[in-house]
Amino acid sequence: MNNNLKNEIDQIPQQGKKKPGGITELISTVFWAGLIIVVVRCLLFAPFNIPSGSMIPSLLIGDYIFVSKYSYGFSKHSFFFSQPDFKGRIWYTPPQRGDVVVFRSTKAPFDYYVKRLIGLPGDTVQVKDGVLYIDDQPVKRRLDGPYTYQESLNESDLTENLYTEYLPRKDGSIVEHKILQSMNSPCGQDLVCEGDVNPNYTIPYHVPADHFFAMGDNRDHSADSRFNNPDTSNYLGFVPIENLIGKVQFIFYSYDSKYPVWQFWHWPEEIRWNRLFKSVK
Repeated sequence: MNNNLKNEIDQIPQQGKKKPGGITELISTVFWAGLIIVVVRCLLFAPFNIPSGSMIPSLLIGDYIFVSKYSYGFSKHSFFFSQPDFKGRIWYTPPQRGDVVVFRSTKAPFDYYVKRLIGLPGDTVQVKDGVLYIDDQPVKRRLDGPYTYQESLNESDLTENLYTEYLPRKDGSIVEHKILQSMNSPCGQDLVCEGDVNPNYTIPYHVPADHFFAMGDNRDHSADSRFNNPDTSNYLGFVPIENLIGKVQFIFYSYDSKYPVWQFWHWPEEIRWNRLFKSVK
């Protein structure tokens, strides 16, 4: 047989012959892909979605956010299943006032919450006549006018006052962000409103060491650290340092589910294109 022809025949792949190590390579690929996902999910970034209106107008129902888990170091809640033997935090960097954060609640079922950090350890936080006070100093704000929204789907529109609030940080910088507040407070200066804390007129809260005071930007529709009675449904209390998950960085997807999910032809118009990859401040 001609040597050239024989070489060509030798190069033709044999039908049905498996390459050695094919299954091993597949298992290896799956393993390393899974490991990368676990490392990214536990140590770098984690996705969360916004199911309620407590952070309107900063975050809307249907927003999907990325949270940087490395921003404040790591605790037992940084990992899958909240490892019980992991104590304290490692590689800790303290958060700053005004950061929007995700954390675990201290009350069953230990849900994830997203709020803005208002009080740091040692701060005194109080709300008087709807105005936020930190260490007995009122936080400056500017009235921007009315703002109409739906707190949740299939509910009536609400119109409230939109403010720009200027939160001071320890380093002298200012966090400028938007808040909502009802135009009329039904309970005035009473400390108790409808059987719970009056969110617009509270006692002074002294934030203990290794804890934080969190509030929603939708001030009259947020269960947050103002509610400190464990026996009430709105209870949140102070946020322990180890319960911090990370800092909210940006919105990677957002949709307004006005139509049933099976009406796929409406999907493009439900996407809030102007909110995609929007940073959160």
